[in-house]
Amino acid sequence: MAELTNHTFGEIQPGATAEYTHRLSRMDVDALAIVSGEIDPFHLDREGKGREDVSAAGVAAEAVITAMIKRRYPGPGTTVVAQNLMFAGSLSAGDEVTGSITVREKREAGNVVVLDCMVTRGDRRIVSGSVTVVAPTERISYSQIATPEIILRRNDAFAPILRACESTPPVTCAVVHPCDRNSLLGAIQAAERGLIEPTLIGPERKIRAVAEEEGIDLSPYRIVSTEHSVAAAERAVALVRAGEIDSLMKGSLHTDELMGAVVSSATGLRTARRISHVFIMDVPAYPRILLVTDAAINVAPTAKEKVDIAQNAIDLAHVLGIEEPRVAILAAVETVNTTMQATIDAAILCKMADRGQITGGILDGPLAFDNAISEEAARIKKITSPVAGRADILLVPDLEAGNILAKQLEYLAGANGAGIVLGARVPIVLTSRADSARNRLTSSAIMKLVANARRAPTAMGSPEVAHV
Repeated sequence: MAELTNHTFGEIQPGATAEYTHRLSRMDVDALAIVSGEIDPFHLDREGKGREDVSAAGVAAEAVITAMIKRRYPGPGTTVVAQNLMFAGSLSAGDEVTGSITVREKREAGNVVVLDCMVTRGDRRIVSGSVTVVAPTERISYSQIATPEIILRRNDAFAPILRACESTPPVTCAVVHPCDRNSLLGAIQAAERGLIEPTLIGPERKIRAVAEEEGIDLSPYRIVSTEHSVAAAERAVALVRAGEIDSLMKGSLHTDELMGAVVSSATGLRTARRISHVFIMDVPAYPRILLVTDAAINVAPTAKEKVDIAQNAIDLAHVLGIEEPRVAILAAVETVNTTMQATIDAAILCKMADRGQITGGILDGPLAFDNAISEEAARIKKITSPVAGRADILLVPDLEAGNILAKQLEYLAGANGAGIVLGARVPIVLTSRADSARNRLTSSAIMKLVANARRAPTAMGSPEVAHV
């Protein structure tokens, strides 16, 4: 390890300089967000878009200065006693910043040293000012201690999704029965972020009562009053069929009530594709976005139904910018076993992909979960596969397995999860009362991207996108 050695008060001379360059990591940003108190649901959205607020940027830049003083110049044994710093600009993960220190003056009384400090990002000055320290009088040297691995968010897969929505207009969205706090606030927040143009459908008296209690101004939004939740679902579907609405969002009604209207053979929103659900997971310990399907709609899908489930997820991956997604078809083992239906289904799907019946992705299976997401596990088991260890999509055997997997990732691995229903005429968001504000916004952002892709499929680079 590198050795850190300080500069004593007697060695320090006015005009001496020191410089330190550091690239901010995702772990840095998360840790600094906690230190600065900037941990509201929208903090990382702003950071991910490169618009982090001044206070959080200041904490990041101040940390660079402190690292220089404590570890490099004067170094170990230095005590900061005062600072006068001005903050400007913004910082985000991936930014390379440079801190510089110049000794302005020395004061014999108390071994005080005044340092002129500055932190820049390229040509932009982020921090400037002075720091007063008490310099050490004795030599101190020690081996640099490695930074411990802290389980914070290593990557923010949702920030690029939210950023991709900035330059496009909001999509029209029927918010079905938003008659409780979470469902109404979620819709209004999505509208305020420019993601949707909501039409609130449900008992108007209940909607307005919630708005009044929460202090929400409903004057900018259209309200379509219905008698109850089932009628709200039916009216929302009718508006989609009439071409007035581009997307649907579940409010405080049961999922079965909304999906019952969507899948109606006579008046619903069915297409040639089977309807399926995809969880979009941002897992701290996994280096890329992870799609899990189907964990919410199809209880025990057959191999034939899994064809559409796989294609829906592949097309969504294209919308999210994954050009050739790797699809791991999960089972308990990585070999075909005639007594385990999931392994047989996996073999069928892979062969169908070989024959061009599933397009746009690379399929492999059966793969156990560890082989799908860990290259080391795949290596140990001698699995040669373009998918093993690097999966973008996990196609689960059935709804129970998928639901358990998604919730384990969220509650045990700290994953953020958004979700969307595909295969209908329009994308559908099924919100949950347990969803965080950021997860709700990300689901809305994905819905917006899919709705826009359906209107202009060629712009997304793949005609299959039109089916999502």
